[in-house]
Amino acid sequence: MYDIIFRRARLACGELTDVAIAAGKIAALGQLGTAQASRELDLAGNLYLSAGWIDSHTHCYSKSPIYQDEPDKIGVEAGVTTVIDAGSTGADDVDEFKELTEQCQTRVHALLNISRIGLLRQNELANRTDIDPDLAQAAIRRHPGFIVGIKARMSGSVVGENGLAPLRIAKQIQRDNGNLPLMVHVGNTPPDLDELVALLGQGDLLTHCYNGKPNRILTPAGELRHSVRSAMTRGLLMDVGHGGASFSFEVAEQAIKAGVLPDTISSDIYCKNRIKGPVYSLAHVMSKFLAIGLPLDRVIACVTDRAADALRLHDKGRLTVGADADLTLFELAHQPHLFADTEAQHRSGDHQLMPVAALVAGKLTLTQYGESHHVFRL
Repeated sequence: MYDIIFRRARLACGELTDVAIAAGKIAALGQLGTAQASRELDLAGNLYLSAGWIDSHTHCYSKSPIYQDEPDKIGVEAGVTTVIDAGSTGADDVDEFKELTEQCQTRVHALLNISRIGLLRQNELANRTDIDPDLAQAAIRRHPGFIVGIKARMSGSVVGENGLAPLRIAKQIQRDNGNLPLMVHVGNTPPDLDELVALLGQGDLLTHCYNGKPNRILTPAGELRHSVRSAMTRGLLMDVGHGGASFSFEVAEQAIKAGVLPDTISSDIYCKNRIKGPVYSLAHVMSKFLAIGLPLDRVIACVTDRAADALRLHDKGRLTVGADADLTLFELAHQPHLFADTEAQHRSGDHQLMPVAALVAGKLTLTQYGESHHVFRL
């Protein structure tokens, strides 16, 4: 007997399936007929089910003086089963962050800021003495599995007079620690994006990839920069990292038309842009990509298997037998909406992704939307 069976769940491709859960793992898929479970939920084809959503770029260290939030607020309460904090903590405070996450229902991982001080201040890479590869390596070794990569915020306001030096050190830390994923923030110059991506390749993620600033992935003519295309051939991945100042509909539309689709859709969420917008939730960011024409199955892939692959989260991101029983239940609701980017531009969409529940290791948590719109209860 299984612990849970979801009957007639709709997949992103439109097909219906049953999903059985046992001991916190996906135990069976397909038409399960007379199989029995301690709890059965018939979704009747009305609710979609996918592997648990992964938000690849968040800020959820609650003690950060700059960008803070609670993992479960942006996680299971919003239909997201795994959140990656992208550089809020460095070697000095990652221990405390890990301890704080141990009571969360949401699975939490960290990209370690290459600055030992994390986001203690906005220019954490301006003082070269704060970037200590030995301390970073020690932190990574203390927390295998929790620290899944490293983060370097490479914009002028962050690096000060250090130019490309922090990124070169980040690449050294990466090489010395098993070629962990490296997420690189692109913002205002200096350094120029061409210089940044020349150092990037396999295993690296360029976050804020559709930002509307002058230091963007497109030329003034709207074409993809040659340097970015070259880096993509070397394995550079595109991460959305929407945030409060880093997503342009126009750039995203032009880039997607040129074949530069997102590899990972992430929110760059923290309490302010969650409450006041324009982020609100990972689901809201995903809905923006539906509004500009990305198909549902690709949008879901960008927060499931593609995100899991990019961050090497084994046993996550796929509906396969033996994988962790991390699932997201959601509606594709016909709710017309005027979506905003961070450049004061808007796009109309006919549908919104509305998370109903998140299942983590076999435990089901209803979202606020799920509690108010659906009859099944835990």
